[in-house]
Amino acid sequence: MNSTTVLEVRDLVVKFRLRGRVLTAIRGASLELYEGEALAIVGESGSGKSVFTKTFIGMLDQNGWVDSGSIDFEGRDLTRQRTEGEWMGLRGRKIAMVFQDPMTSLNPLVPVGRQIGEVLTLHKGMTKDQARSAVVELLDRVGIPEPASRSRQLPHEYSGGMRQRAVIAMAIAAGPRILICDEPTTALDVTIQAQILKLVKALQKDFGFTTIYITHDLGVVANVADRVAVMYAGKIVETGTAEEIFYDARHPYTWALLSSLPQLGVKGQNLYSIAGTPPNLFNEIKGDAFAPRNPRAQKIDFEYEPPMFEVSPTHHAATWLLDPRSPKVDPPPAIQAMRARYQGRAS
Repeated sequence: MNSTTVLEVRDLVVKFRLRGRVLTAIRGASLELYEGEALAIVGESGSGKSVFTKTFIGMLDQNGWVDSGSIDFEGRDLTRQRTEGEWMGLRGRKIAMVFQDPMTSLNPLVPVGRQIGEVLTLHKGMTKDQARSAVVELLDRVGIPEPASRSRQLPHEYSGGMRQRAVIAMAIAAGPRILICDEPTTALDVTIQAQILKLVKALQKDFGFTTIYITHDLGVVANVADRVAVMYAGKIVETGTAEEIFYDARHPYTWALLSSLPQLGVKGQNLYSIAGTPPNLFNEIKGDAFAPRNPRAQKIDFEYEPPMFEVSPTHHAATWLLDPRSPKVDPPPAIQAMRARYQGRAS
């Protein structure tokens, strides 16, 4: 994997003002994104995944702001961009996003081809005739049948899978360096999900962009990601290659997410679910945010926030279990079983 850093986030803090109170949605998150990789950001709903990546394209809601930290991209700090004009030169052209509901990304009253064509005229300076021709090629490339006639249709005349393909075509039209896919298969059935993920993977190979997948579905991660970042309560708590996260996870929250996978269930037994609820982000969090839900929590977890420990050059986790002074704690049985099966295959 290419180790050239294309985007670097350092100690990002994002806040929102809600009903006269301040909610800290992102609490000092740090992340590096490498050229040409597929990175998955995983975590429960409300962990901050979408808010985190929306800061890369200046799409926070009006009541939200970046309070501190930096986002370095192509030699500039994106947290210092203030005007819509500054973002217009980057959003779509350099960093594009595919949202989970394609109907919110498409104007229901404008033909699909014209909407994609507007991206080409705006960011690539094409004439309308050039854009029309390029749109047909793009629709064909993303698997839309009869692209010339389909380009003249309205979004409601497309199936859900076709709408998502059209949104992907719109996102890659300007040739971005980074494509963010926010739960791109949530509203689709399983067969179409697999097709869309396969399409994005093929387009990444052909066009050479870097992909960020935002998902709560670890099954998606296993099929598409080179590397995984686990997010909890507005912080990145573990990063590693997909192999490291699946077979050598170290953070108790990652253990809990993996244990919740239906395919790890045992016939006749209840599926595992994570006890408790995520913390209230209106309040200041003391110690490890996951400690109240962690049956293996130590006293220190409730008092001090753990630093990020290195497991390997590519694998880091923010848990006191990795402190040399910590007692040895075995992962849950489901995680041990996954490791044993992996080691058995590897040997």
